[in-house]
Amino acid sequence: MIFMKNIYLVLTLFVAFNIFSCSNEPEKQPEQATNTQPPASGGQENVKDDESQKDVVKAAMGSKDHTTLVAAIKQADLVTTLSNAGPFTVFAPTNAAFDKLPAGTVDGLMKPEKKEALTNILEYHVTVGVLKPESFADGQSLGMVNGDNVKVTIKDGKVMLNNSATITASIPVSNGIIHVVDAVLLPPEKK
Repeated sequence: MIFMKNIYLVLTLFVAFNIFSCSNEPEKQPEQATNTQPPASGGQENVKDDESQKDVVKAAMGSKDHTTLVAAIKQADLVTTLSNAGPFTVFAPTNAAFDKLPAGTVDGLMKPEKKEALTNILEYHVTVGVLKPESFADGQSLGMVNGDNVKVTIKDGKVMLNNSATITASIPVSNGIIHVVDAVLLPPEKK
């Protein structure tokens, strides 16, 4: 019996010692990762992702036929907006489409004092939602981001906008769809 009491006493002391020693240890904080790079500023356009489907801006930036459009988007400070979730339907004029404008028009619009006019034109190429090629109907009116409307005409199976720009290709992107067009859409004059 004495032997059992001694074992009980030893076990009690052992448990008490362990409880006491655990409660007196300083709490270990999880190791924090050190980041040697400053945080990126800006919005969604700064997320590096080489695996997912590209958004509107990244897809345009990857196209050699849309360098003028990309420069205009940057000049109008619309990169962040068009990189966000959307969904957007973007009618993207090619470089050749911009070349059809009167000489000096693009250069003039790229000046800081013309930023509002440039933004208006670019927003006239964007509508909210995803309009796939089969979504268009003859006579349809599309409400654009700038507040104006674009009229859809379908002739010989081709989709035209305002009887001036024809959709030549459609590219699904992560935040909507891009329809490549062969002319720049110019919004109606404000009265």
